Amino acid sequence: MLVGLANFEHLEPPDAAAKRRIVRDIFSRRRAFLYVATLENRCVGYALYCYTYSSFLARPTLYLEDIFVGDEFRGRGIGHALFMACVGEALKQQCGRMEWAVLTWNLNAIRFYETLGATRLDDWYTYRLTSEAISRLYPSKSSPASAGKTRDNAVGH
Repeated sequence: MLVGLANFEHLEPPDAAAKRRIVRDIFSRRRAFLYVATLENRCVGYALYCYTYSSFLARPTLYLEDIFVGDEFRGRGIGHALFMACVGEALKQQCGRMEWAVLTWNLNAIRFYETLGATRLDDWYTYRLTSEAISRLYPSKSSPASAGKTRDNAVGH
């Protein structure tokens, strides 16, 4: 399914090491959570989510990282069921909100989310540091304690 999503989004699919990490992070470390849609004992879609935290609401936010249904299974309500499973989980976990990102060209997804009552945030930009950028900003020779210090040592963990 990950390869199918990568193809749909015109991205490189995860390599073997990334596939091992995602399995570990879902099933062992519980860093991410997964709903899987099956039809006739075949995986046809999935929703991958994790949690962030809103300091202003003082509640968790369910962040929907991926939702994907294979081409041949679209239009059957599977994506809706996966999305609603995440909505139910957000309610169960007393989340203050649920958020996700949508590629600007994915008009079908945009229409789908808007018919459910989701609103696009126009006043926020999404930024990303890649692992390479993180390594440049935080070289391995510096320690976490020294990198986070300000002149008055106000930053802590």
